[in-house]
Amino acid sequence: MPSYLNALGVVCALGAGKQAVADALFAGDSSGMRAEDGWVSGRQLTVGAVHAELPAMPAGFEAAHSRNNQLLLAAALQIEPELRQAISQHGTLRVGLVLGTSTSGIREASEHIARYEQDGQLPHDYTYVQQEMAAPAVFLADWLGVTGPVYCQSTACTSSARALLSAHRLLQQGICDAVICGGVDSLCRLTLNGFSALEAVSPEPCNPFSVNRNGINIGEAAALFLMTREPAPIALLGGGASSDAHHISAPHPDGLGARSAMEKALASARLQPAQIDYLNLHGTATRHNDAMESKAVHTLFPADLPCSSSKPMTGHTLGAAGALEAAFCWLTLSEYNCGGLLPPHLWDGQRDPELAPLELVQTGARLSRDQGRHLMSNSFAFGGNNIALIIGDAP
Repeated sequence: MPSYLNALGVVCALGAGKQAVADALFAGDSSGMRAEDGWVSGRQLTVGAVHAELPAMPAGFEAAHSRNNQLLLAAALQIEPELRQAISQHGTLRVGLVLGTSTSGIREASEHIARYEQDGQLPHDYTYVQQEMAAPAVFLADWLGVTGPVYCQSTACTSSARALLSAHRLLQQGICDAVICGGVDSLCRLTLNGFSALEAVSPEPCNPFSVNRNGINIGEAAALFLMTREPAPIALLGGGASSDAHHISAPHPDGLGARSAMEKALASARLQPAQIDYLNLHGTATRHNDAMESKAVHTLFPADLPCSSSKPMTGHTLGAAGALEAAFCWLTLSEYNCGGLLPPHLWDGQRDPELAPLELVQTGARLSRDQGRHLMSNSFAFGGNNIALIIGDAP
């Protein structure tokens, strides 16, 4: 059974709010990706920062201040009326809240610890709870007054895709009548230095599936859905998860776990590969990820399936990526995309002859039909953690 995606709040390098993000997404606007100093010593890196003004913490929640929570609040405020209505309708105990994150308040914690090393004492506003992974969910639940199941999941780059699957399960099992779900991650030096140490970060804009690709760009974002069993135009039709545990940071070279997740998603949605109209690729622009993903997709789907990676426009938003790219699928099907456009694939056009060929979307390409549409979004993570989601027109 599907679960319905009744509302969406979103903020990322493309902008803040559904229409602003949709306009930039379908135009292939990568102007939010900018070269910045200061994240990694001695390196200038292209990052996908949010440049929109973020809201102050609500009165009484000053102690919960972090950039992560500000991003989350920015997304929540966009759909606050829908969230409050769902809580009023179903009661606080019947509304759950599930988020994915990989940074939580680590940005602020790292800055405070640096102050400790310099001054010999922690700043007065340091609070340990802000760096705990559950902090974003606890803050949002307290602000909204939600008392159903409340938790965060942190499975690296699949975190918020997994949060959507968990929300779907809470609804299908009758534990909740509505679930607020999504993901949030903020830029921080700890994360960027970690990926730099893995030699996975590109100083230039990322270039997925190109022979010239040389790594990822990191971004930040928040994407928040209201998911219920009440019919709405757009639904989460299915999803699949796998864990091949091939390597601590590298994917299985043959994409076995990725293919398994996609096959499980198709089975749960009762669809055949030929019924997928568009695939949002994980598409990180690292050597190994693009190689295995292109192989997995090529062996499962028809050769003419339109595919694209949206990361050249947003950066890889890590724990928020699954929800953000599900949001791009939602926007593709929504009234905010009046032209039926597809998210384009931005790259240099230089195909890698060693990669399995994919039909990469050009700017201005459109969905082939206007009803009964099915879109898939892939998310892959360290440890061989893989998730595929299928979002489509409500059946």
